[in-house]
Amino acid sequence: MEPVLFYGIPQGCSFGSIVALEWLNQPFRLCRINMPEDMRSDLYARVNRVRETPALLLESGVTLSESQAILHNIAARGVRQGLGFAQGTADYDHVNQVLAFLHTTFFSSFSPLWKAYEMEATPPLQDMLRELGRAEVAKAHAHLEELLADGREWLAGRQRTIADAYFSGLARWATYHRAIHPPDYPRLHRLVQRLAADPAVIFAQAIEEQRPARSAGGFRGHVTLEDALSQLAA
Repeated sequence: MEPVLFYGIPQGCSFGSIVALEWLNQPFRLCRINMPEDMRSDLYARVNRVRETPALLLESGVTLSESQAILHNIAARGVRQGLGFAQGTADYDHVNQVLAFLHTTFFSSFSPLWKAYEMEATPPLQDMLRELGRAEVAKAHAHLEELLADGREWLAGRQRTIADAYFSGLARWATYHRAIHPPDYPRLHRLVQRLAADPAVIFAQAIEEQRPARSAGGFRGHVTLEDALSQLAA
């Protein structure tokens, strides 16, 4: 059995896990989860009790949740490809540090913007949330811009890693919410453009938009939620 990634649409942070699986180029399947309808179902609660995406159904029939945990699982399978590093090494600690920043500070900086987007029309409150969100997003972008100040091309050093895969999904939110002016962060903007042209990112975008998607070779197709549940360990 191949691993199955449950990914959320639209604009899910699970996008980064799709990119990482493509970079890994080992067999995997995908299960499409519409947010928030499918996540609220009792069926999906069997996959993840907190009803969030992504989740990864492992070969053992056990599910793994939380992007950071899923990406580390993928990285451990792809040490030879350079997606991650052996635990206990300085390189591992550095990737983990960058990924943790993305998973906490960078991710949460968009929370006020998503709240303003999702709530009923309340202009004064929405304006306040948008102002707060844009300030937090700008602060988080400034930190990532500093990471690239020493001439590195990737967030965690000399090669692409799971941190860049995760960032490829979150970076879209800044454009979606018009939260920043990209030229204000030139090094980060170059990284965003480099990722946008990457075949794995193009693949993930096509998957989300239900367009023909060309895989590097690992993708084995979609499964329904019901079929995926049949593979859960008892």
